[in-house]
Amino acid sequence: MSFSLSESDVIHTIVETIRKEHPQSTKLLVLLLKEKLMLSEKQITNLILKLQEEGVIELEQSPPSPSQKFTSFLKTSEACWYWMIVVITFVAATIFFAIPEHAYPWVYLRYVLSTFFVLWLPGYSLTKTLFLDYPFSGKNLDLVERLGLSIGLSLAIVSIIGLLLNYTPWGLRLTPIVLSLSALTIILATIGAIREYQVHMSSSD
Repeated sequence: MSFSLSESDVIHTIVETIRKEHPQSTKLLVLLLKEKLMLSEKQITNLILKLQEEGVIELEQSPPSPSQKFTSFLKTSEACWYWMIVVITFVAATIFFAIPEHAYPWVYLRYVLSTFFVLWLPGYSLTKTLFLDYPFSGKNLDLVERLGLSIGLSLAIVSIIGLLLNYTPWGLRLTPIVLSLSALTIILATIGAIREYQVHMSSSD
């Protein structure tokens, strides 16, 4: 078996990854090592099995756990972003209807939340659906990329919603826009949470 690194370096990387990351299965260890070694999954798996047989490494196999329900997943820390979107969407929509245009200085709070609600939340929900920010998803974005995509996609989503509402009986008015944007944001965030839940379940097998 030939390696781009020396075999001793590969073994050292495997041992250090186990020591620092504490993977609970061979599958998770292979996924972690693929980011560090220029080897195929088959090569990494064969080497891990060989090192286990020789007693060089030992993976702690956790007992199988029952399948986690989606509602239980939403209560974990991985789903905090979902509840953040739900709460901010609800608060922004409530303040929009509760604070009139002439209610100074409270109207400035309405302006700030409305800007945040229009220019960031819809696009952020869509990026969470398209690009999972989750270990081993393979599509993680850094903060700058996610921020830029969120703003750009939010502008596109608002434009499309406005265009569609223009051809409905409700017309292009603020109330239908706020309600439609709120509903779409929650729907996209829910789809993103479901996809993260599926990745979570597959990685824990």
